[in-house]
Amino acid sequence: MAEQSDLFAIGGNLHPALQNWSALEQLLQRWQERGWIRALDLALGRFLHALAPDSSPLALLAGVLASHQLGRGHICADIDNLLSAPDTALSLPPDGEFGEALPDRPVELLQGLGRSEWLTALQTSALVGSGDPATPLVLEPDSTRLYLYRQWHYEVAVARQIEQRLQTLPVDETRVKQRLDELFATATKPLDWQMLACALMTGCRFGIITGGPGTGKTTTVVRLLALLQSLARDDGQLLRIRLAAPTGKAAARLTDSISGAIKGLPEHLQAGIPQEVTTLHRLLGSKPGTRRFVHHADRPLHADLVVVDEASMVDLEMMYQLLTALPARARLVLLGDKDQLASVEAGSVLGDLCEHAERGGYRPETLALLQRQTGQDVAAWQSAQGQASVQPLAQATAMLRHSHRFGADSGIGALARAVNSGRPEAVNRVLQQGYADLAVTVLKGPEDPALERLVLDGGQLAVAAGEGGPVGYRHYLQCLQTTRPAEATPTSLDDWAREVLSAFGCFQLLCALRRGDWGVEGLNERIARVLRQAGLIAREQGWYEGRPVLVTRNDYGLGLMNGDIGITLAVPERQGEPVLKVVFPLADGTLKWVLPSRLQMIETVYVMTVHKSQGSEFSHTALLLPPSINPVLTRELVYTGVTRASRWFSLVLSHRGRLDDAVRARVRRASGLGKRLIVPEQELDQYNGAHEC
Repeated sequence: MAEQSDLFAIGGNLHPALQNWSALEQLLQRWQERGWIRALDLALGRFLHALAPDSSPLALLAGVLASHQLGRGHICADIDNLLSAPDTALSLPPDGEFGEALPDRPVELLQGLGRSEWLTALQTSALVGSGDPATPLVLEPDSTRLYLYRQWHYEVAVARQIEQRLQTLPVDETRVKQRLDELFATATKPLDWQMLACALMTGCRFGIITGGPGTGKTTTVVRLLALLQSLARDDGQLLRIRLAAPTGKAAARLTDSISGAIKGLPEHLQAGIPQEVTTLHRLLGSKPGTRRFVHHADRPLHADLVVVDEASMVDLEMMYQLLTALPARARLVLLGDKDQLASVEAGSVLGDLCEHAERGGYRPETLALLQRQTGQDVAAWQSAQGQASVQPLAQATAMLRHSHRFGADSGIGALARAVNSGRPEAVNRVLQQGYADLAVTVLKGPEDPALERLVLDGGQLAVAAGEGGPVGYRHYLQCLQTTRPAEATPTSLDDWAREVLSAFGCFQLLCALRRGDWGVEGLNERIARVLRQAGLIAREQGWYEGRPVLVTRNDYGLGLMNGDIGITLAVPERQGEPVLKVVFPLADGTLKWVLPSRLQMIETVYVMTVHKSQGSEFSHTALLLPPSINPVLTRELVYTGVTRASRWFSLVLSHRGRLDDAVRARVRRASGLGKRLIVPEQELDQYNGAHEC
């Protein structure tokens, strides 16, 4: 290994903290005390130094930053990104501090550091390898992506599993066409993407159906299940189908949607389609207190077909666990919106896999098959899109393109499309067109009473719409009182709880940050104060009737999952004072009543981050953007916030320029998953021949 003195002679004038581990540790300690990095990140740096004391501070710093990036959702730390824009790439300082002139910022630490010397420090460290044999850090040849070993292993294994499942399966074209004609008797012209998606999925052991809100992902997958189950029944079999979603909320929504979609099928094709949806953790059988599951490679799932909804929320580790537990002959179909925010945990699996979905990229053989099975000319459409690489993954990816929820007169739909275009001028045009389901409020400061009017009664949209229009939080709190049962029986209490939970779902305020006046912490305190002053709740702190709470970590003992939302109700007892209990809706349609003392990892949820809102839908959604520049403000965040609204959307701005900044910015999670599945052009013919059944 090169001596440190020789190594740093290359770089010239480096920051003092990069001269030795002791100085670097002191700087990292200051970062950790300020909340810039986690205690876990600093502990990893100390552990790496103990393992290899002779490693240069640059290698140890890279390990700490890889851990920090993992905590922010990145699978790896990209050295090029860290050097080109350190503060932005690391989102440091965090939240409301970003952009402030604070000492010890990453841009100061890395100033004067070159790419070659950082890579040299990594390549000459005993801590770093190429994956085999295992080392704490992995830097692949000809790459600037640095992984912690576990994440590298997950990424490589997921890519390998998907690649193995991309082989083309034989299909009986005559029978498939017959069933498609039955299922799509009124297929839209010129192209019915739902029908095309079903035709495409019949020949895949791994498939993706992506599309925006209201494009019919659930309807499509129910028809696909009917198609595959009927084909299996013809062969004297019955497919074991399992349906799953990342959160309880998403599972409950899919359960409701599937039951309605099944009723729209021809009666003889309805049999054998399950209506029960579970969370991925329950599907795999999570073991409390561990990262392990009941089902794995040596004890696979009892399933022939697994469908996962809201796949944009599935992180890399969970995708690894799912693929590992899936029988080799089973099919996996992912449903989701590729343009939504990525998962809360590390990875952007669906986004990585759907990066080129817009332009099709189907091979001539795929286009010919779709033409024969559906009678639709996808070749002409694809030709009009321009040149697209015909990668193997594209042959298993279908994108739905027509929204049935947001019609031509929908401001929400127009705004979502404008945000996705990445053009602020298009977004501003939509906001200025006077759509009845859109409103923009510009606040003068954190205490502007316009925010109070919004959270209490729905703001501008409610005034314009009158009775029956959008609401605020007064609605569910009044519902709590007016629907309280006169006699407390299990049935009456459950009916009451369902009324209150439904009313709470009529409005939700979303924000981008966790800390500060414009984050979850500050806004939840302010809204609780507003509601108490309005006489709608009895107190602002602690437990009180009407308090909505969000579960922030899986609680297997209670059967509650991260993201579940409950409402605190005063339940009458036969004797004595009413007792506070929190009621949660579960994925199977039942309710879970829990004493507050049993809930550990929860937070008040008058406001939630856009990330936490994924998989949810609210009649009236309000999105508040903070006044300061921040890397979390991206196109995907705004799009996800907008598309949580089913009927009305209110945009709340504390600075008009932040909306433009967010629309221009993209989420760039560091990952190599998509690149691992790209076959070089010169190898495509050989690859395709090897993967034909």
